Amino acid sequence: MSLKQHIPNAITCCNLLSGCFSILFTFAGMPVMASVMIFAAGLFDFFDGFTARLLDAHSPIGGDLDSLSDVVSFGVAPGCIMYRLMCDGMVEPIWPVAGVSLFACLAFLLPVFAAVRLAKFNVDDRQTTSFIGLPTPPMAIFMASLPLAFWQLDLLGQPVLSPYLGLGIVLLFSFMMVCNRPFFSFKMKKAAWKGNEVKWIFLILAVAGFAVFRFESLPFILLLYVLLSVLFYRP
Repeated sequence: MSLKQHIPNAITCCNLLSGCFSILFTFAGMPVMASVMIFAAGLFDFFDGFTARLLDAHSPIGGDLDSLSDVVSFGVAPGCIMYRLMCDGMVEPIWPVAGVSLFACLAFLLPVFAAVRLAKFNVDDRQTTSFIGLPTPPMAIFMASLPLAFWQLDLLGQPVLSPYLGLGIVLLFSFMMVCNRPFFSFKMKKAAWKGNEVKWIFLILAVAGFAVFRFESLPFILLLYVLLSVLFYRP
């Protein structure tokens, strides 16, 4: 392969490194930095594909490397963040074994179902202009948005999120990743309003919400994406 073909793969590896750093920051007690690294992984995940198309630099290992990186950055890393939040919400460990809450470990259903979602995506030729099941990056960004919202509200580290609510969130997002429901992507053949109404409504509301409420709006923006996809989007 030429040097040009290695550039997208190098960007993909930056995605993977961002996920690794997110996990490191989570267990070092730095959840805000852990969240920031997931957002960084999302940027690298966007630019590796963009760069590959721009340079026409597709490689045989590119798709597999991207999926392996996504399992870490958009599966394991958000699972670790949710594990930490569920532990923070406990007065004492639920189902403790050797000081570890097995109940909080249910957060690691997220990387399991993220891996299944990514494996399905790799063999499904229907997902060219939309997605079947919730993509892993929105799931990961939702989990990463929670510490940022709590930080803005000066609630980080406090028992804000009930562990049972946390488990409900884990189960809901795990199901959505592997369900057969279509979710919209932001690929547009043209920028016209007609035919892209759901996408434009989401973008307008997301930008307005973030401009007014900043990080507090992020979990609701991701939920808005889910609701618009489920209720109104028809590919």
